[in-house]
Amino acid sequence: MKFRLPTLGLIATLLLGLTACTYDFPLTDQPTQNLDPRLLGDWVSYDVDDQQVRPLHVRRLDATTYVAAFDGDLYRVSHSDLAGTAFVSVQNLQAGDDYGKFTYCAWTLSPDGRQLTLRTVQSRVVSGDLKDAAAVRKLITANLANPALLGDPIVFTPKKR
Repeated sequence: MKFRLPTLGLIATLLLGLTACTYDFPLTDQPTQNLDPRLLGDWVSYDVDDQQVRPLHVRRLDATTYVAAFDGDLYRVSHSDLAGTAFVSVQNLQAGDDYGKFTYCAWTLSPDGRQLTLRTVQSRVVSGDLKDAAAVRKLITANLANPALLGDPIVFTPKKR
């Protein structure tokens, strides 16, 4: 399945993508930066496979935490930058087996702020069997140049009003 997205439609689909992995802990012990106000608001991605527009709503929870709604599901998101790469730790807030679990996404925002791209860390490179964040950070850092580390991009654009 391919999806297009910016920082958080990316999240639900990306987060729960076929090869994305879930972890019991955020990538970094604490958020690595405050909210980026450019990420707040309403975004949309276009799912080429099922030809649907998927909304992503990103709101402020506190100074370092976002709440994101995607496809009717809620996520808690914070920055977890690592080795000069912008990542977010995305925590699933939906009831079920993945409640409270984290997915990690690398993200970029175009210079004009009109395109948010998310790519999830892939389980074939960073196993969900790792038991602590330090081991995950070490493996991600060692694989930043590995094209298999991150999944296909999900691209979001601001929702037109």
